[in-house]
Amino acid sequence: MFFNRIFSQTLIPSIEGICTFFYTSSSFLDNKETNCWELLTNFALMYFNNILETIGNTPMVKLNRVMREVEATVVAKVETTNPGNSIKDRMALRIIEDAEKSGALKPGGIIVEGTSGNTGMGLAIAGVVKGYKCIFVTTDKQSKEKVDMLQAVGAEVHVCPTDVEPDDAQSYYSVSKRLSEETPNAFYANQYHNLSNRQAHYESTGPEIWEQTEGKITHLVVGVGTGGTISGVGKYLKEQNPEIKILGIDTYGSIFKKYHETGEFDKNEIYPYITEGIGEDILPENVDFSVIDHFEKVRDKDGLIFQRRLAREEGILVGNSCGSAAAGVVQMKNRFGPKDLVVVIFHDHASRYVGKAFNDQWMKKMNFLK
Repeated sequence: MFFNRIFSQTLIPSIEGICTFFYTSSSFLDNKETNCWELLTNFALMYFNNILETIGNTPMVKLNRVMREVEATVVAKVETTNPGNSIKDRMALRIIEDAEKSGALKPGGIIVEGTSGNTGMGLAIAGVVKGYKCIFVTTDKQSKEKVDMLQAVGAEVHVCPTDVEPDDAQSYYSVSKRLSEETPNAFYANQYHNLSNRQAHYESTGPEIWEQTEGKITHLVVGVGTGGTISGVGKYLKEQNPEIKILGIDTYGSIFKKYHETGEFDKNEIYPYITEGIGEDILPENVDFSVIDHFEKVRDKDGLIFQRRLAREEGILVGNSCGSAAAGVVQMKNRFGPKDLVVVIFHDHASRYVGKAFNDQWMKKMNFLK
C-alpha cells in the first residue's frame, strides 16, 4: 500500500520533506496547487482497513556490537513489526488466501495446523479478521508464552510430546493431521509441505530485501525450519544475481546439514535439542536444497547467548532462532569480506521466550549461564 511504502521505505525528516515527497509523487502530479497543510491533514487520516494490511515491508537494521568480529556489513531484516510479531504472518495469510481461492477453506471453516507458535499466531490473526476458528497442535518443548498467546486470540491448543518419532501417533505432525481429518469443515494448513509457504516469501520478502539493499546483498543468512523463507527468498535473490550466497542455519539434532551435504537421511543426526523454530527431523517439501549453498550448525547455548546479546548490545528484542542466526554469522565470519553485505533474517520477537532465554534461573538450570 502507498501508506505502508511511505513509512517503511522513505525517510521523511521534516514537514518540508513530507510536502516535497507528496508534490513529487505520482499521486499528486495532477494537482500542483494543493496546499501543503491539506496534504498533511489527508496524510494524518490515512489508515489500514484491517490488521492484515500491515503485514510486510519490515525494516532493515545494521548490527554493530555483536558483529565486531565480522568484516562485512551485517544487517538484520527485523520481522517483529508484523502484527503477529513474526515473519510467519506472511505465509500464513498466503496459505489462507490460496485455500480460499481453491475452495479448500470455506466460509466458517476451521483451520488446523501443527505449529511451534509463530505460524499459529499468523493463522489465528488472519482467522480472527476473516472469521475462521483455529485448532493448533504444538510440542511441550515450546515456551509457555507461545501457547498463552495462541489462546489469547481464541485458538484451541493441543500440546504433544517432543521426544517421539514423526510418524508416532502422539507426534504433533500426526495429531494435527488426524484432527484435520476428524474435524468437520476443517482445512489443514500443512506449512511444511504447502508450497504457498515459500511462494509468499518469493513474492514479498525476497523483493523487499533486494529493493532495500539496492541489489547490493552478497549473502543471505536464514534459520531453516519449514524451509519456506530460505527457499522462497533464496530463489528470488538468485534470479536477480546468481552470485548471492544463500546460507542456512541449522541446529545440532536436526538432519538438514548432513542431508544437504551427502543426500543421506541419517536418523543418527536426530536427537532432542532446545533451540526453537529451526531444525527438523523430517524433510519438508518447502525446503529447496538446490537454492541453499551451505548449512551452518549452531549449538543451543550459543543461540541463546546471542539472543540475549542482541537485546543487551543492540537493543533488538528477538527470538531464539534469531540468536542462532546471529551466532551463525559470527561462526561463518571467514566467508565474508569487507565489501560484502550480509542480510540475516530475524524471524520473531523476544516476548515468546521471556521464561527461557531471558530467565537467568532457567539459563542456569540448563547450564547455559554460570
